[in-house]
Amino acid sequence: MMLENSRKNCFRLFAIAGLLSTSFVSAQDWKGYTSSSKAEQEKLETTFISEVDFPKYREHLKTLTERPHIAGTEANEKVADYMANVMEKAGMKVDLYPYDIYMSTSGGSSSVELVTPFRMPLNQQEDILEADRFSSDPTLEKGWNAYSGSGDVTSTIVYANYGTKEDFEQLVEMGIDIKGKIVIARYGRNFRGFKAKFAEQYGAAGLIIYTDPADSGYMKGLVYPEGYNYNESAIQRGSILTTDYEGDPLTPFEPSLPLDGKKKVKRLDPSETSLHTIPVLPLPYGSAKEIIGRMKGKVVPKGWQGGLPYTYRLEGGEALTVRLKVDQPKDFVRINNVVGTFKGTTYPDEWIILGCHYDAWAFGATDPNSGTAMLLSLSESIGELVKQGKGPKRSILIAHWDAEEHGVIGSSEWVEQMRDELDAKAVAYLNFDGGVSGKNFGASSSPTLKNLVTEMAKKVDYPYTDKTLYDQWRGDKEEPSIGNLGGGSDHIGFYMHVGVPSLSGGAGGPTLYHTNYDSFHFYETYVDPEFKMGGTIEQWTGLMALRMANAEVLPYDVKRYAVDLKGHFANAVEKIKKFDKDFAGFDKVQQSIATLEVNAEGLDKAIQNALASGKMSKKEIKEINKQLIALEKSFIDEKGMYFGSWYKSLYASTDPFSGYASWILPGLEYEISLSSTERLEEWDNRYSTAIASLADKILKLTESI
Repeated sequence: MMLENSRKNCFRLFAIAGLLSTSFVSAQDWKGYTSSSKAEQEKLETTFISEVDFPKYREHLKTLTERPHIAGTEANEKVADYMANVMEKAGMKVDLYPYDIYMSTSGGSSSVELVTPFRMPLNQQEDILEADRFSSDPTLEKGWNAYSGSGDVTSTIVYANYGTKEDFEQLVEMGIDIKGKIVIARYGRNFRGFKAKFAEQYGAAGLIIYTDPADSGYMKGLVYPEGYNYNESAIQRGSILTTDYEGDPLTPFEPSLPLDGKKKVKRLDPSETSLHTIPVLPLPYGSAKEIIGRMKGKVVPKGWQGGLPYTYRLEGGEALTVRLKVDQPKDFVRINNVVGTFKGTTYPDEWIILGCHYDAWAFGATDPNSGTAMLLSLSESIGELVKQGKGPKRSILIAHWDAEEHGVIGSSEWVEQMRDELDAKAVAYLNFDGGVSGKNFGASSSPTLKNLVTEMAKKVDYPYTDKTLYDQWRGDKEEPSIGNLGGGSDHIGFYMHVGVPSLSGGAGGPTLYHTNYDSFHFYETYVDPEFKMGGTIEQWTGLMALRMANAEVLPYDVKRYAVDLKGHFANAVEKIKKFDKDFAGFDKVQQSIATLEVNAEGLDKAIQNALASGKMSKKEIKEINKQLIALEKSFIDEKGMYFGSWYKSLYASTDPFSGYASWILPGLEYEISLSSTERLEEWDNRYSTAIASLADKILKLTESI
């Protein structure tokens, strides 16, 4: 329903645009440019596309993934040095941003074994494969979950399906006693940290998380190395950090600056946090089958059966006991963000920020370093333009974040440290985590950047067909679907904490996610053997950055706010009516959106006319852009969300129950998840106030032009 409404509104706007002059339509495609600057920019973009050196991407990816490089390790420091060297040679000013984080750099010591009816140690590491030389690297680790508690427990087993909130609630309804048991749950449906949170909440003594072949194994097709699906030894690693804020668990809302630095930061004691206390380990399905195949309890309900060749049971019975042991020390660990800058020639204090993390669970060929390699190549391509005297008018920052895999830590700390500067200077944040991990293009975006995403995709050729990237993306649809930004990566702090318009995009495909097999061999065999997507995504990314960097007026699609908000609120009302059929809707919000729609249309025309006149001074342009940068901040509410005040955006947040999904209008989504109507009037007021503030800012800006 939401998507249909959004599309209908988009089509209505397109119809209006079609009635206007050709110059108006042209202006829509070239938001923010005068006729003369457009001609100049067209030449620059053509030059940039030709500057992209496609083989460079392969070189960078191969170098970045030579060794496993977990955050806080010497191998990861070498990756940081390599990136800094590449960016400096490209002409960027490179800065390191160090932080001391409370975390682990390895899984410590751990084991899982059957104790009764007989003893059997279970495998915790991927097999060495003759076909993949990387699989024998001696520095590869067993499977582990960062921020696991430490402990040594022996107990009986309870199967919890995917370990979602609903799954645990259903176990209780079925009379299954979880207290003191070891829970085994499969990956999928929610963030692994919530599986641990719910297991601990219901009294479990420990948790085993495994990859089920029904979700990511032989039931999906051939397994690695014969195919690209999980084999029976492949293990998904990952953090289980589940605080109600992002970043270092000991420094909520404040940057975890170095302990030996001049500025001292107050840190919580670990006991004051919500860090997990029970031991948690990931297993491959080749090990999990030894447990699940021996369970003797009640048969699972419909939908809980997995892909192992056994009837799945809710309990293992008294005869089946398992020992789970984890000793995972945590301490303060130095991490470093590596940020390079091409200083703007005209508006240096307006920033376009591009980013991807560089730390990985092992080699990280798809996740994250396909994105890292692309950004390194992009720094060289833009560097060539700078050397030719064609540097960007606004500053372009390319950031490589550390410790994302431990809990989106490096970027969150940087956002907290740079909060004031980001409020004043950040035009947009573009995220490319695993950005070239396949051949299937897609993107998620905040409203004001959606037009930019699609327009730049029209200018890039898709390498495996005779279509543009845009046409390949949309397929047989009238227009492609642009997703909503969810959780799980480095856009969170920018978008959900300080209100910087953001997007996340690239190309996806086969992945051996968070396993030791996510290597260069896997990439060149299954992901993109021809190595054409790296340069393609670099062209699209660079065009977006340069288009924003060189426009006189920031090319935000301000009218998209009203279009998207209408759809989102219609969707929310529909959900609420499922548990409150008498709910009449959000009257104040609707009034505010109506005003916003009119004001945004007025601003769009005012900017077009001002650009067409060619009479705006540099000072006037700076003031307009200053006010445009402030628009997204209308959704930043200092009170924040009831599920965590760190999440300050009223527009979007991470789903606090799944950890990955996008919650648009999170204040309402939280009430919907609780089937509650108690605070709906409050949210009508808070949302209408934010939207009215946005509409008012737009009107004042229009009147000033």
